[in-house]
Amino acid sequence: MTMIDDVLNDIFGKAQKKPAVSDGPVMETIAGRRAIRSFTKDDVPKEALDKVIEAMRLAPSAGNLQSRFFYFVRDPEKRAQLAKAAHNQRHVADAPICIVACTDERIAQRYGQHGVDTYALMDVAAAVENGMIMAHSLGLGTCWVGSVDETEARRILDIPNHLRPVSLIPLGYSANRPKMPARKDSKDVARIVE
Repeated sequence: MTMIDDVLNDIFGKAQKKPAVSDGPVMETIAGRRAIRSFTKDDVPKEALDKVIEAMRLAPSAGNLQSRFFYFVRDPEKRAQLAKAAHNQRHVADAPICIVACTDERIAQRYGQHGVDTYALMDVAAAVENGMIMAHSLGLGTCWVGSVDETEARRILDIPNHLRPVSLIPLGYSANRPKMPARKDSKDVARIVE
């Protein structure tokens, strides 16, 4: 190392070595996650639920506005109503918790209609993905349900007008272990442009 390197290290701290590229535990968790549509009756412990909420809270956000809100519905009657609003997707009611993911349309104050139509949905999607990955890492199962009657979901939970329910995520312990569905090859989903 040169004298300049020594001075810079003293000021800024030692530069970290680039880690070796490996799959690691994060990739294993991502690759192991499945859409779960069959749940046990076991309840989700508060500690696990808190970790899922924290993972969702820490998700990236457009302009750091965090234009999202989540309802964690334990009430069996409301879950049954939400299942009906999700075009009779029974697993919504069968899971011990149903997360109702909402965009917060107050983002329009900063980003206008584009914020409502695009950024808020991205905010919710990033948080839902974080929550699903955390849930899987804790031994829980989830399923992303996008087919929901927003008007009915709003009525069931008395959701205020600035929030828009856009998806449901049943959460609980999986009653089975589905196989990995077919995935496109990496060359069919990405291109590196140099």
